[in-house]
Amino acid sequence: MVLISSPYGAFTDAKDVVADIDLGGRTAIVTGAATGIGIETARALALAGADVMLAVRNLEAGEAAAADINASIGDDRVIVGKLDLSDLASVAAFVTAWGDQPLNILVNNAGVMACPLAYTTDGLEMQVGTNHFGHFLLGVGLARALMNGEEEGRTARVVSLSSIGHRRSGVNFDDIHYRERAYDKWEAYGQAKTANALFAVGFHRRFADLGVTANAVMPGGIMTPLQRHLPQEEMVAMGWMDADGNVRAGFKTPSQGASTSVWAAVGPELEGVGGLYLENCGQAPPFDKANPMVGVMPHALDPEAADRLWAVSEETVGV
Repeated sequence: MVLISSPYGAFTDAKDVVADIDLGGRTAIVTGAATGIGIETARALALAGADVMLAVRNLEAGEAAAADINASIGDDRVIVGKLDLSDLASVAAFVTAWGDQPLNILVNNAGVMACPLAYTTDGLEMQVGTNHFGHFLLGVGLARALMNGEEEGRTARVVSLSSIGHRRSGVNFDDIHYRERAYDKWEAYGQAKTANALFAVGFHRRFADLGVTANAVMPGGIMTPLQRHLPQEEMVAMGWMDADGNVRAGFKTPSQGASTSVWAAVGPELEGVGGLYLENCGQAPPFDKANPMVGVMPHALDPEAADRLWAVSEETVGV
């Protein structure tokens, strides 16, 4: 099996991925782009010339992020849109506001990790409800715009943020929303991240022939607001940092963490290619216990599970 690779690696900065890329005249949406790797993903795309919308829940934080990016690129190509992925009505309103105007890149970056048991506005478990079902409605709702963003020799692209956490759980189709089983915050996160990978598989199968490709991305370990629900002592216990709060070697900066998302969005090596799980700016190998820090589990790329999740998702969000 020959894996797709790039000239970049685990610790490449996002700006270096776009150094030779011209996105002038192209449009992108990045969800959760007010902080963390989202803002750095948006910054790199804007630096390459794209017009970028930051799709965010907190408009004030989004406006500050947009101002920061625009100042750093010396132009005003970044704007902000209101999007709360934990509220399907908010997602639908965002889709309606965008309409059919051409969209070349959609980066489903936003997410919640290891939160206490909670439910979305629509009664969905918070992690899978936000990370998957909200993004599912967004991606399907913007499918026409993405098809309109196809250009001769260049497909539109969807990037779905997964995680090494997908190894903790497949999708439990018997009780996705923890109505009956005991809630485990890390199992729930794993289920949501597997769903993000399966979404890329399902979306690519349905839209590749219509000019839109989709891939899943594992960004790596990065300290960002994603860890907001984790007390320091828990992160110390997991080996993410020492007792003084110093992050262990091997964690990436937000810009380094954004590089695989940016490569998925612009890399020429991925033109016309989709349904993959990418990490460290390359296609991930199958998981191997001998090298446990990389690789993807089979359940995250299973086409039958992807089809089953797609059907459940359509029913859940009403499309």
